[in-house]
Amino acid sequence: MHCAQYTAGTCRSCQWLDKPYATQLEDKQHDLAELLGDLPVGEWREPVYGAEQAFRNKAKMVVSGSVERPLLGMLHRDGTPVDLCDCPLYPASFSDVFRHLKTFIARAGLTPYHVGRKRGELKHLLLTQSQFSGGLMLRFVLRSETKLAQLRAALPWLMQQVPALQVVSANIQPVHMAILEGETEIALTDQQALEEHFNQVPLFIRPQSFFQTNPQVAAALYATARDWVAERDISSMWDLFCGVGGFGLHCAGPETQLTGIEISAEAIVCAKISAARLGLKNVEFKALDSTGFATGNDAVPELVLVNPPRRGIGNELCHYLDSMAPARVLYSSCNAVSMAKDIRELKNYRIERVQLFDMFPHTAHYEVLTLLIREDAVDL
Repeated sequence: MHCAQYTAGTCRSCQWLDKPYATQLEDKQHDLAELLGDLPVGEWREPVYGAEQAFRNKAKMVVSGSVERPLLGMLHRDGTPVDLCDCPLYPASFSDVFRHLKTFIARAGLTPYHVGRKRGELKHLLLTQSQFSGGLMLRFVLRSETKLAQLRAALPWLMQQVPALQVVSANIQPVHMAILEGETEIALTDQQALEEHFNQVPLFIRPQSFFQTNPQVAAALYATARDWVAERDISSMWDLFCGVGGFGLHCAGPETQLTGIEISAEAIVCAKISAARLGLKNVEFKALDSTGFATGNDAVPELVLVNPPRRGIGNELCHYLDSMAPARVLYSSCNAVSMAKDIRELKNYRIERVQLFDMFPHTAHYEVLTLLIREDAVDL
Protein backbone atom coordinates (compact mmCIF):
# COMPACT_ATOMS: atom_id res chain seq x y z
CA MET A 1 0.00 0.00 0.00
CA HIS A 2 1.37 3.42 -0.94
CA CYS A 3 0.82 6.32 1.46
CA ALA A 4 2.14 9.79 0.66
CA GLN A 5 2.06 10.85 4.31
CA TYR A 6 4.06 7.80 5.37
CA THR A 7 6.61 8.38 2.61
CA ALA A 8 6.95 12.02 3.68
CA GLY A 9 7.37 10.96 7.31
CA THR A 10 4.40 13.06 8.49
CA CYS A 11 2.27 10.08 9.64
CA ARG A 12 3.62 6.81 10.98
CA SER A 13 0.42 5.35 12.41
CA CYS A 14 0.90 2.34 10.10
CA GLN A 15 4.20 1.35 11.72
CA TRP A 16 4.64 -1.75 9.56
CA LEU A 17 3.90 -0.24 6.16
CA ASP A 18 7.40 -1.00 4.89
CA LYS A 19 7.00 -4.67 5.82
CA PRO A 20 5.52 -7.04 3.20
CA TYR A 21 2.03 -8.06 4.22
CA ALA A 22 2.81 -11.77 4.27
CA THR A 23 5.63 -11.01 6.73
CA GLN A 24 3.25 -8.94 8.86
CA LEU A 25 0.96 -11.95 9.23
CA GLU A 26 3.87 -14.24 10.04
CA ASP A 27 5.12 -11.85 12.71
CA LYS A 28 1.69 -11.55 14.30
CA GLN A 29 1.24 -15.32 14.34
CA HIS A 30 4.69 -15.69 15.89
CA ASP A 31 3.84 -13.10 18.55
CA LEU A 32 0.65 -14.95 19.45
CA ALA A 33 2.48 -18.29 19.59
CA GLU A 34 5.05 -16.80 21.96
CA LEU A 35 2.36 -15.38 24.24
CA LEU A 36 0.72 -18.81 24.48
CA GLY A 37 4.05 -20.63 24.38
CA ASP A 38 3.74 -22.64 27.60
CA LEU A 39 0.08 -23.49 27.04
CA PRO A 40 -0.84 -26.57 24.98
CA VAL A 41 -3.01 -25.69 21.97
CA GLY A 42 -5.17 -28.37 20.36
CA GLU A 43 -5.32 -26.71 16.95
CA TRP A 44 -3.85 -23.62 15.33
CA ARG A 45 -6.08 -22.26 12.55
CA GLU A 46 -4.63 -20.21 9.69
CA PRO A 47 -4.84 -16.39 10.15
CA VAL A 48 -7.82 -14.61 8.59
CA TYR A 49 -7.18 -11.35 6.75
CA GLY A 50 -8.89 -9.00 4.33
CA ALA A 51 -8.03 -5.99 2.19
CA GLU A 52 -4.79 -4.14 2.87
CA GLN A 53 -6.28 -0.70 2.20
CA ALA A 54 -9.67 1.08 2.18
CA PHE A 55 -10.84 -1.39 4.83
CA ARG A 56 -11.86 1.01 7.59
CA ASN A 57 -15.52 1.92 8.08
CA LYS A 58 -14.70 4.70 10.52
CA ALA A 59 -12.60 7.89 10.59
CA LYS A 60 -11.67 9.74 13.77
CA MET A 61 -10.44 13.14 12.66
CA VAL A 62 -8.91 15.82 14.86
CA VAL A 63 -9.99 19.25 13.61
CA SER A 64 -7.33 21.94 13.50
CA GLY A 65 -6.35 24.93 11.38
CA SER A 66 -8.75 27.85 11.04
CA VAL A 67 -12.48 28.11 10.51
CA GLU A 68 -11.83 29.24 6.92
CA ARG A 69 -9.20 26.55 6.24
CA PRO A 70 -9.75 23.61 8.58
CA LEU A 71 -7.51 20.55 8.60
CA LEU A 72 -8.91 17.09 9.35
CA GLY A 73 -6.54 14.43 10.60
CA MET A 74 -4.18 14.26 13.56
CA LEU A 75 -1.88 16.33 15.73
CA HIS A 76 1.70 15.44 16.56
CA ARG A 77 2.77 15.82 20.17
CA ASP A 78 4.31 19.20 19.38
CA GLY A 79 0.94 20.37 18.02
CA THR A 80 1.86 20.09 14.34
CA PRO A 81 -1.29 19.16 12.34
CA VAL A 82 -1.42 16.56 9.58
CA ASP A 83 -4.35 16.43 7.16
CA LEU A 84 -5.37 12.80 6.58
CA CYS A 85 -8.30 13.22 4.20
CA ASP A 86 -6.46 11.14 1.60
CA CYS A 87 -5.50 8.33 4.00
CA PRO A 88 -5.58 5.09 1.96
CA LEU A 89 -7.11 3.20 4.89
CA TYR A 90 -10.43 4.98 4.27
CA PRO A 91 -12.88 4.09 1.48
CA ALA A 92 -12.76 6.35 -1.56
CA SER A 93 -16.23 7.72 -0.72
CA PHE A 94 -14.85 9.47 2.40
CA SER A 95 -12.82 11.93 0.33
CA ASP A 96 -15.90 13.82 -0.94
CA VAL A 97 -17.45 13.80 2.52
CA PHE A 98 -14.34 15.38 4.02
CA ARG A 99 -14.32 18.03 1.26
CA HIS A 100 -17.92 18.99 2.04
CA LEU A 101 -17.20 18.97 5.76
CA LYS A 102 -14.42 21.51 5.36
CA THR A 103 -16.82 23.83 3.56
CA PHE A 104 -19.49 23.15 6.18
CA ILE A 105 -17.17 24.08 9.06
CA ALA A 106 -16.70 27.51 7.51
CA ARG A 107 -20.42 27.93 6.71
CA ALA A 108 -21.42 27.01 10.27
CA GLY A 109 -18.64 29.05 11.89
CA LEU A 110 -17.33 26.08 13.85
CA THR A 111 -13.96 27.33 15.08
CA PRO A 112 -11.46 24.46 15.38
CA TYR A 113 -10.30 23.87 18.92
CA HIS A 114 -6.71 24.92 19.60
CA VAL A 115 -5.13 22.70 22.22
CA GLY A 116 -2.36 25.10 23.24
CA ARG A 117 -4.64 28.11 23.58
CA LYS A 118 -7.57 26.12 24.97
CA ARG A 119 -9.85 28.06 22.63
CA GLY A 120 -12.26 27.10 19.87
CA GLU A 121 -15.23 24.74 19.73
CA LEU A 122 -14.89 21.90 17.21
CA LYS A 123 -12.54 19.18 18.45
CA HIS A 124 -13.19 16.05 16.40
CA LEU A 125 -15.29 14.65 13.55
CA LEU A 126 -16.25 10.98 13.83
CA LEU A 127 -17.51 9.44 10.58
CA THR A 128 -18.84 5.88 10.23
CA GLN A 129 -20.12 4.14 7.10
CA SER A 130 -22.42 1.12 6.80
CA GLN A 131 -21.21 -1.38 4.21
CA PHE A 132 -24.79 -2.68 4.06
CA SER A 133 -26.46 0.52 2.87
CA GLY A 134 -23.64 2.98 2.33
CA GLY A 135 -25.34 5.19 4.94
CA LEU A 136 -23.21 7.49 7.10
CA MET A 137 -23.17 8.48 10.75
CA LEU A 138 -21.44 11.76 11.60
CA ARG A 139 -20.65 13.04 15.08
CA PHE A 140 -19.37 16.55 15.85
CA VAL A 141 -17.33 16.61 19.05
CA LEU A 142 -17.66 20.09 20.53
CA ARG A 143 -16.14 21.80 23.57
CA SER A 144 -19.53 23.21 24.57
CA GLU A 145 -23.03 23.87 23.26
CA THR A 146 -22.10 27.44 22.30
CA LYS A 147 -22.13 26.77 18.53
CA LEU A 148 -24.93 24.21 18.57
CA ALA A 149 -27.56 26.59 17.14
CA GLN A 150 -25.23 27.53 14.28
CA LEU A 151 -24.54 23.88 13.57
CA ARG A 152 -28.25 23.07 13.47
CA ALA A 153 -28.98 26.00 11.17
CA ALA A 154 -26.29 25.00 8.67
CA LEU A 155 -26.97 21.25 8.79
CA PRO A 156 -29.62 21.12 6.02
CA TRP A 157 -26.99 22.29 3.52
CA LEU A 158 -24.66 19.45 4.54
CA MET A 159 -27.45 16.87 4.36
CA GLN A 160 -28.19 18.06 0.82
CA GLN A 161 -24.54 17.83 -0.23
CA VAL A 162 -24.05 14.38 1.36
CA PRO A 163 -27.32 12.45 0.83
CA ALA A 164 -25.83 9.33 2.46
CA LEU A 165 -25.88 11.06 5.86
CA GLN A 166 -28.46 9.27 7.99
CA VAL A 167 -27.38 9.84 11.60
CA VAL A 168 -25.92 13.13 12.86
CA SER A 169 -25.23 14.13 16.46
CA ALA A 170 -23.16 16.49 18.57
CA ASN A 171 -21.05 15.18 21.42
CA ILE A 172 -19.97 17.59 24.16
CA GLN A 173 -16.43 17.06 25.47
CA PRO A 174 -15.50 20.05 27.66
CA VAL A 175 -12.30 18.67 29.22
CA HIS A 176 -8.87 19.89 28.11
CA MET A 177 -7.43 16.41 27.81
CA ALA A 178 -6.75 13.84 25.08
CA ILE A 179 -10.23 12.34 25.42
CA LEU A 180 -12.04 11.55 22.20
CA GLU A 181 -15.59 12.19 23.37
CA GLY A 182 -17.71 13.20 26.35
CA GLU A 183 -20.80 11.75 28.00
CA THR A 184 -23.40 14.12 26.52
CA GLU A 185 -24.75 13.25 23.07
CA ILE A 186 -27.27 15.52 21.34
CA ALA A 187 -29.22 14.07 18.41
CA LEU A 188 -29.41 16.29 15.34
CA THR A 189 -31.41 13.89 13.14
CA ASP A 190 -34.50 11.84 13.86
CA GLN A 191 -32.68 8.63 12.94
CA GLN A 192 -30.13 7.70 15.58
CA ALA A 193 -29.00 4.21 14.58
CA LEU A 194 -27.05 3.16 11.50
CA GLU A 195 -27.99 -0.29 10.19
CA GLU A 196 -25.24 -2.74 9.29
CA HIS A 197 -25.40 -6.41 8.26
CA PHE A 198 -22.79 -9.10 8.87
CA ASN A 199 -23.57 -12.57 7.50
CA GLN A 200 -27.26 -11.67 7.12
CA VAL A 201 -27.40 -10.65 10.80
CA PRO A 202 -28.68 -7.07 11.24
CA LEU A 203 -26.62 -4.99 13.66
CA PHE A 204 -27.14 -1.37 14.63
CA ILE A 205 -24.62 1.36 15.42
CA ARG A 206 -25.62 4.22 17.69
CA PRO A 207 -23.39 7.25 18.32
CA GLN A 208 -21.87 6.06 21.61
CA SER A 209 -21.78 2.31 20.97
CA PHE A 210 -18.59 0.47 20.01
CA PHE A 211 -18.42 -1.20 16.62
CA GLN A 212 -15.63 -2.98 14.74
CA THR A 213 -13.70 -0.82 12.26
CA ASN A 214 -12.86 -3.56 9.73
CA PRO A 215 -16.20 -4.95 8.48
CA GLN A 216 -14.73 -7.60 6.17
CA VAL A 217 -12.62 -9.28 8.85
CA ALA A 218 -15.22 -8.66 11.58
CA ALA A 219 -17.79 -10.56 9.53
CA ALA A 220 -15.35 -13.47 9.25
CA LEU A 221 -14.73 -13.34 13.02
CA TYR A 222 -18.44 -13.52 13.84
CA ALA A 223 -19.01 -16.27 11.27
CA THR A 224 -16.18 -18.32 12.75
CA ALA A 225 -17.58 -17.97 16.27
CA ARG A 226 -20.98 -19.07 14.93
CA ASP A 227 -19.46 -22.12 13.25
CA TRP A 228 -17.48 -23.19 16.31
CA VAL A 229 -20.53 -22.90 18.56
CA ALA A 230 -22.70 -24.76 16.04
CA GLU A 231 -20.47 -27.83 16.32
CA ARG A 232 -22.30 -28.70 19.55
CA ASP A 233 -25.95 -28.33 20.47
CA ILE A 234 -25.66 -25.40 22.88
CA SER A 235 -28.91 -24.65 24.69
CA SER A 236 -27.74 -21.79 26.96
CA MET A 237 -25.06 -19.14 26.72
CA TRP A 238 -23.93 -15.85 28.15
CA ASP A 239 -22.44 -13.14 25.94
CA LEU A 240 -20.37 -10.97 28.30
CA PHE A 241 -19.03 -7.57 27.17
CA CYS A 242 -21.49 -8.14 24.32
CA GLY A 243 -21.43 -4.67 22.74
CA VAL A 244 -24.20 -4.46 20.12
CA GLY A 245 -24.66 -8.23 20.34
CA GLY A 246 -22.64 -9.36 17.32
CA PHE A 247 -21.28 -12.58 18.79
CA GLY A 248 -24.37 -13.72 20.68
CA LEU A 249 -26.76 -12.97 17.83
CA HIS A 250 -24.58 -14.93 15.41
CA CYS A 251 -24.27 -17.91 17.75
CA ALA A 252 -27.81 -18.18 19.16
CA GLY A 253 -30.27 -20.56 17.51
CA PRO A 254 -34.07 -20.20 17.69
CA GLU A 255 -34.22 -22.21 20.93
CA THR A 256 -31.01 -20.98 22.55
CA GLN A 257 -31.30 -19.20 25.88
CA LEU A 258 -29.01 -16.19 25.39
CA THR A 259 -28.20 -13.49 27.95
CA GLY A 260 -26.10 -10.58 26.70
CA ILE A 261 -24.44 -8.21 29.16
CA GLU A 262 -22.79 -4.88 28.33
CA ILE A 263 -22.16 -1.78 30.45
CA SER A 264 -23.10 0.59 27.59
CA ALA A 265 -26.82 1.28 27.52
CA GLU A 266 -26.48 2.59 23.95
CA ALA A 267 -25.09 -0.75 22.79
CA ILE A 268 -27.83 -2.68 24.57
CA VAL A 269 -30.50 -0.66 22.75
CA CYS A 270 -28.88 -1.76 19.48
CA ALA A 271 -28.69 -5.42 20.54
CA LYS A 272 -32.37 -5.49 21.45
CA ILE A 273 -33.36 -4.04 18.07
CA SER A 274 -31.32 -6.75 16.31
CA ALA A 275 -32.81 -9.55 18.40
CA ALA A 276 -36.32 -8.32 17.63
CA ARG A 277 -35.51 -8.07 13.91
CA LEU A 278 -34.25 -11.69 13.97
CA GLY A 279 -37.35 -12.88 15.82
CA LEU A 280 -35.33 -14.41 18.67
CA LYS A 281 -37.64 -15.09 21.63
CA ASN A 282 -35.27 -16.57 24.21
CA VAL A 283 -32.85 -13.65 24.28
CA GLU A 284 -32.36 -10.87 26.80
CA PHE A 285 -29.83 -8.06 26.79
CA LYS A 286 -29.06 -6.05 29.91
CA ALA A 287 -26.99 -2.91 30.55
CA LEU A 288 -24.90 -4.19 33.45
CA ASP A 289 -21.30 -4.71 34.47
CA SER A 290 -20.29 -8.10 33.07
CA THR A 291 -18.20 -9.17 36.07
CA GLY A 292 -20.88 -8.08 38.51
CA PHE A 293 -23.56 -9.93 36.58
CA ALA A 294 -21.59 -13.17 36.37
CA THR A 295 -20.36 -13.27 39.96
CA GLY A 296 -23.85 -12.49 41.25
CA ASN A 297 -25.49 -15.29 39.28
CA ASP A 298 -25.89 -18.92 40.32
CA ALA A 299 -26.82 -20.21 36.86
CA VAL A 300 -24.26 -22.16 34.83
CA PRO A 301 -24.73 -21.78 31.05
CA GLU A 302 -23.19 -24.33 28.70
CA LEU A 303 -21.13 -21.65 26.97
CA VAL A 304 -19.77 -18.27 28.00
CA LEU A 305 -18.72 -15.84 25.27
CA VAL A 306 -16.38 -13.04 26.35
CA ASN A 307 -15.24 -10.11 24.20
CA PRO A 308 -13.63 -7.75 26.70
CA PRO A 309 -11.86 -4.44 26.16
CA ARG A 310 -8.06 -4.40 25.98
CA ARG A 311 -7.65 -4.92 29.73
CA GLY A 312 -9.13 -8.43 29.49
CA ILE A 313 -11.74 -10.01 31.74
CA GLY A 314 -9.63 -9.74 34.92
CA ASN A 315 -8.83 -12.03 37.84
CA GLU A 316 -12.21 -11.84 39.55
CA LEU A 317 -14.17 -13.02 36.51
CA CYS A 318 -11.48 -15.60 35.63
CA HIS A 319 -11.65 -17.17 39.07
CA TYR A 320 -15.44 -17.20 39.01
CA LEU A 321 -15.60 -18.84 35.59
CA ASP A 322 -12.99 -21.36 36.68
CA SER A 323 -15.09 -22.38 39.69
CA MET A 324 -18.46 -22.10 37.92
CA ALA A 325 -16.99 -24.23 35.10
CA PRO A 326 -19.24 -23.89 32.04
CA ALA A 327 -18.30 -26.59 29.51
CA ARG A 328 -16.91 -24.04 27.04
CA VAL A 329 -15.57 -20.49 27.04
CA LEU A 330 -15.21 -18.66 23.72
CA TYR A 331 -12.77 -15.77 24.19
CA SER A 332 -12.48 -13.01 21.57
CA SER A 333 -9.66 -10.60 22.28
CA CYS A 334 -8.21 -7.41 20.83
CA ASN A 335 -5.20 -7.74 23.17
CA ALA A 336 -3.51 -11.13 23.16
CA VAL A 337 -1.31 -10.12 26.11
CA SER A 338 -4.26 -9.72 28.49
CA MET A 339 -5.99 -12.76 26.95
CA ALA A 340 -2.96 -14.98 27.61
CA LYS A 341 -2.84 -13.74 31.20
CA ASP A 342 -6.55 -14.50 31.66
CA ILE A 343 -6.26 -17.98 30.15
CA ARG A 344 -3.50 -18.85 32.63
CA GLU A 345 -5.97 -18.01 35.40
CA LEU A 346 -8.53 -20.41 33.90
CA LYS A 347 -6.71 -23.44 35.27
CA ASN A 348 -9.58 -25.88 34.68
CA TYR A 349 -9.60 -25.24 30.93
CA ARG A 350 -7.49 -26.22 27.95
CA ILE A 351 -7.18 -24.47 24.61
CA GLU A 352 -9.07 -26.40 21.96
CA ARG A 353 -8.26 -24.04 19.07
CA VAL A 354 -6.95 -20.58 18.28
CA GLN A 355 -7.30 -18.33 15.24
CA LEU A 356 -5.83 -14.90 14.52
CA PHE A 357 -7.90 -12.24 12.71
CA ASP A 358 -5.98 -9.32 11.25
CA MET A 359 -8.29 -6.35 11.77
CA PHE A 360 -5.42 -3.86 11.66
CA PRO A 361 -3.04 -4.31 8.70
CA HIS A 362 0.29 -2.45 8.82
CA THR A 363 0.30 -2.37 12.63
CA ALA A 364 1.30 -4.84 15.35
CA HIS A 365 -2.32 -5.15 16.52
CA TYR A 366 -4.58 -8.12 15.81
CA GLU A 367 -7.62 -9.93 17.20
CA VAL A 368 -7.81 -13.54 18.38
CA LEU A 369 -10.59 -16.07 18.81
CA THR A 370 -9.86 -18.85 21.29
CA LEU A 371 -12.07 -21.81 22.20
CA LEU A 372 -11.50 -23.12 25.72
CA ILE A 373 -12.83 -26.50 26.87
CA ARG A 374 -13.30 -27.56 30.48
CA GLU A 375 -10.78 -30.30 31.27
CA ASP A 376 -13.39 -32.79 32.46
CA ALA A 377 -15.95 -32.01 29.72
CA VAL A 378 -17.12 -35.08 27.83
CA ASP A 379 -18.05 -35.73 24.17
CA LEU A 380 -15.51 -33.34 22.69
